[in-house]
Amino acid sequence: MKKKLAILGSTGSIGKNLINLLTKEKNKFQIYLLSANKDHKTLLTQIKKFNVKNVIITDPASYLILKKKIKYLKVNIFKNYKQFDTIFKNKKMDYVMSSITGVDGLYPTINIIKHTAKIAIANKESIICGWGIIQKELNKNKTEFIPVDSEHFSLWYAIKNINTNLIEKIYLTASGGPFFKLPLKKFKNIEINNALNHPTWQMGNKISIDSATMINKVYEVIEAKNIFNIPYKKIDILVHTKSYIHAIVKFKNGLIKIVAHDTTMKIPIFNTLYFNTNKTIKTNDLNLDILNNLNFIKINPKRYPMIKLFNLLTDNHTLYDTVIVSVNDVLVELFLQKKIKFTEINLKLFKIIKEKEFLKYKNIYPQNLNDILNLNKYVRLKVFEKVYKS
Repeated sequence: MKKKLAILGSTGSIGKNLINLLTKEKNKFQIYLLSANKDHKTLLTQIKKFNVKNVIITDPASYLILKKKIKYLKVNIFKNYKQFDTIFKNKKMDYVMSSITGVDGLYPTINIIKHTAKIAIANKESIICGWGIIQKELNKNKTEFIPVDSEHFSLWYAIKNINTNLIEKIYLTASGGPFFKLPLKKFKNIEINNALNHPTWQMGNKISIDSATMINKVYEVIEAKNIFNIPYKKIDILVHTKSYIHAIVKFKNGLIKIVAHDTTMKIPIFNTLYFNTNKTIKTNDLNLDILNNLNFIKINPKRYPMIKLFNLLTDNHTLYDTVIVSVNDVLVELFLQKKIKFTEINLKLFKIIKEKEFLKYKNIYPQNLNDILNLNKYVRLKVFEKVYKS
């Protein structure tokens, strides 16, 4: 019997990588649902290749274009994520990949959990802003969860079924981004194309900018704290420009686990799908050149001031995390629109999140999904207002 799958965000880099893996074994999988925002061309190709019968496309213009193109394919097309109960009526997925970018991925991620036996989540914002809600849904529906990010998958692999009290320290690695060696005095002249030119990973625009400012690594520490219930004081960041080592775990018994793999998301994606099976993936030989020159470096707050965010965070999961994510989202958008400079992303972020009206959320806990989504909308409007007034 074919395994039933759904892919949220199938036209992004994670979704495309998963599609490529599935293409090799089309006879073993049935893709029951695909979703995207605007890329109707890629989505149509995927629909035809896998004979998909349900599709969601959220951009109104793209929805109308795709609806015309699939008119004769007998495909159910939806314009939002509110129809899961209809789409999955009397059907349970074996596996769901949630790889929608941004806070937009929070609602569908939470609401699809009850419809699947296993969910792989690549949406950072869901885990940062809504982990408490996700955890409740996972437990209630007995749904297995595997993180997709290379760092978090590596941690999951290293400490699966291990008591976290035995952990002394975990280290997440950062590539250093495109400006690891750039003189600090030149930061004021950074252009968009410079910030998008990541040295080791092929990523979308938003995450590339987040990597350049290093807030992406801050997010990953927050995710690790949430997923593995490990306090911030036990998590550290090391710059590792080769991006070959993804996680290091030091245990209280003196042993250290190091998880390494090539700089491709195919490996963690493959393992979310096939973990604990006899399936294999072809990879490169052990890279001794890199292993002999690992060069781990302590992170420099002057070069990466976003690291100072940890001075404002507590181990509690509050709505302040949503404030930070929402403010950064808008500032990155404005940088990509050439409305602010690269150095203004971190300067404006710290200025805004330290204002009294936002600091109060450090003591407010999200009770439901609407708390997060409404705050996100409010903060985004406020940031636009504040930036344009300044």
